[in-house]
Amino acid sequence: MKYHIGLILLCVLLTAGCAHSPGPSSAALPVAQSSPSPQPILLASTSEQNPAQSAVDAVNPIDDEYKEDESVDEYAKDTVQEERVEIADPLEPFNRATHQFNDKLYFWALKPVAQGYKAIVPETARVSVKNFFSNLGFPARFLSCLLQADFSGVATETGRFTINTIWGIGGLLDPSAGKELDLQKQDTDMGQTLGVWGVGQGFYIVWPVFGPSSPRDSVTIAGDYFLYPVSYISSWYAGVGVRAVEEVNATSLRIGDYEALKEAAIDPYVAFRDAYAQYRFKKIKARKAKRNPSVPAAEKAPSINPVLQEKGN
Repeated sequence: MKYHIGLILLCVLLTAGCAHSPGPSSAALPVAQSSPSPQPILLASTSEQNPAQSAVDAVNPIDDEYKEDESVDEYAKDTVQEERVEIADPLEPFNRATHQFNDKLYFWALKPVAQGYKAIVPETARVSVKNFFSNLGFPARFLSCLLQADFSGVATETGRFTINTIWGIGGLLDPSAGKELDLQKQDTDMGQTLGVWGVGQGFYIVWPVFGPSSPRDSVTIAGDYFLYPVSYISSWYAGVGVRAVEEVNATSLRIGDYEALKEAAIDPYVAFRDAYAQYRFKKIKARKAKRNPSVPAAEKAPSINPVLQEKGN
C-alpha cells in the first residue's frame, strides 16, 4: 500500500514540474508570430521616400551620389543652356526647297559618282588628293588668321605650306602634321573672322550646291573663290572640272555621314539648320578662345560634325 501511495506522489510531482517548465506551448505561438522581423518592406516603410523610388535606388545605388551633389546637375543645365544656339529663318520656304534640291543632288548624282570613284581609286591616293587641295587653300586660311590677329596661326600656316609644298611633293603628303613638327591646319575662314570681331550670324540661308550658310558666312564663299588658285584657271570648264574632282574626292572619304544625320532626325531640315548654327557658334567661340588664353582649355576644343565641317568652310 505504501508503495502505491509513493508512486502516486511521484507522478503528481512530475506533472507539476512539467506544467512550470519554459518549453514551447500553444499559447506562446501567437506571441512569437506578432514579434517584428527584419524584412525589407518594414525597413523601407520607415523612410520618407516613395517606396517605388526606394526600390529604384536600391537597384541603382549610384544615383544617390549624383542626387547629393546638386552642383553637378546645375552645371549640366547651365552648359546645355549656354550651348543652345538658334538662328532666325525668315526664308524657310525657299530654304526648304533648296534643301530638297541639294538632297536630291547628293543622292542622285554626287553619291553614286563618289561611290564609283571610291571603288576605283585606293584610299591612300584619295587622301593624297585631299591633302593637295587642302594645301591650295593656304591663302584663305593665312589671310583669315592674319585678320584675326592670330599670329601663331599665321606662322603655323606658313610653315605648313612651305614644308608640305617642298617635302610633301606639292602638298600630296602632310609631313608637317607629324609628331615631330605637329603643325596642324588652322581650320578657319572669312566668316569666322567676321564672327571673331563681333559680326552676328544673321539669318539662315541654304544656297544651291553650297548648302547651309548665313549672310556672314556667305562671305566665305566669295573669299574662297578669290583666294583659291583653282579659280584662276584660264579655261572655265577646266576650273569646274577641277572643282568637281575635289568635291567627289572629298565625298568619297565621308560617305555615310550625311545619311546618318538625316536618318536620326525627325525633320532633317530643322536638324541641319540647328546643327549648322551650333557648329559655327562653336567654331567662332574656339577662335575667340585662342586669342584669349585666359579662356579654359575645355572651351577651345569644340565638337565637330564631319558633314558640316565640309559645308561650313
